Amino acid sequence: MSRKNVIVSNVSEGHENPIAELVQVACRFDSEITLENDNRRINAKSIMGIMAFNPTEGMSVDIVADGRDEQEALMAIEKFLVCE
Repeated sequence: MSRKNVIVSNVSEGHENPIAELVQVACRFDSEITLENDNRRINAKSIMGIMAFNPTEGMSVDIVADGRDEQEALMAIEKFLVCE
């Protein structure tokens, strides 16, 4: 299992439909991917979960990935959330 904390950038400026695009990025990987903030933990492959989580600019988010491609998944989600 791998974990990384990131500060979310303004994803709405970098992406046309950030919620759907984030789910698409997560779904490219076999690993389980969750996003955590305070006491909330959601599945990054769930569009309803991402909508409820609502990652916004300045939010501190822990990305947790577990599986055979966890490092690649972690990097891809981080790149999306910080708009690199």
